[in-house]
Amino acid sequence: MRDSSMAAEDLIEIKFRLADGTDIGPSKYTPSTTVASLKEKILAQWPKDKEDGPKTTHDLKLINAGKILENNRTLAECRVPVGELPGGIITMHVVLRPPMTNKNKGNSSHVTSDSLRNKGNWGLKQHIMHFS
Repeated sequence: MRDSSMAAEDLIEIKFRLADGTDIGPSKYTPSTTVASLKEKILAQWPKDKEDGPKTTHDLKLINAGKILENNRTLAECRVPVGELPGGIITMHVVLRPPMTNKNKGNSSHVTSDSLRNKGNWGLKQHIMHFS
């Protein structure tokens, strides 16, 4: 009997906060759940009435405790606390990749400070990764 209650205690309860303040979840996950599988669940449960939703999991970034979570990592590897707060729900923030416009597709090497400011940190990180 104790083993089944231990397994339930190992589950991590997570809700996903969207940019407009609405949530998906909460749902329970094992520590071995990957970030990529969380993104698949978010994509499947994305509210159908929201415009400009994600098309693929690559359009999503998950943020927990100020860190962008990598797709290939598990919740345990991301150091998501397991049962740290009894009955507590962890809130992860979901950030959408800005849609690419024809203007953005033309010359990706030309980046202005205005375009970075409009895209926020995502634009800066994409710019840095482009030149890495």
